[in-house]
Amino acid sequence: MRYQKKLLFLFTTFMILSVFIMYSNIISQPKKDTSVKKDKKELIPNAEGKIVLTDAEWKERLTDEEYHVLRQKGTEQGGTGKFYHNKADGKYYCAGCGYELFDSETKYDSGSGWPAFFKPATDSSVAEIDDSTLGMRRIEVKCQRCDSHLGHVFDDGPNPTGLRYCVNSASLLFKPDSTEKK
Repeated sequence: MRYQKKLLFLFTTFMILSVFIMYSNIISQPKKDTSVKKDKKELIPNAEGKIVLTDAEWKERLTDEEYHVLRQKGTEQGGTGKFYHNKADGKYYCAGCGYELFDSETKYDSGSGWPAFFKPATDSSVAEIDDSTLGMRRIEVKCQRCDSHLGHVFDDGPNPTGLRYCVNSASLLFKPDSTEKK
């Protein structure tokens, strides 16, 4: 009987903490900004090939949602991203700086709620950084050129790489090759 009470206490505590974490994540996300900032000036990389802007310049350049994801390492709610169900042929670019990140040929449905790719467009498209936030060990994926947060990469993807680049739609721009669907 005493074991059951301890187990019930632990389970209840876990559930309360889970709800608290989910709720705090939901309320910390900014309201969806439906405005599209189309007047993005072309960015010129510095001598090291990087795009370096001040926080104020990023805020001016990006929508609220893009800023939250790209600069504050936020995450959009699963299943809500504009590119999650996109099946058009084309290329995906960084919403922060326009750098080519992924090709639609490497996109697949992982069932995760976010666009998934099994490899970047080139070996130098993204940077992978150890991430131990939220009490777990993951690998963060950033744009190689402007250091914007894109998502994370996991080792549970399909062949040929076995990788799943789980990327926020808010961090991406898409340019279709044609109007044909896959």
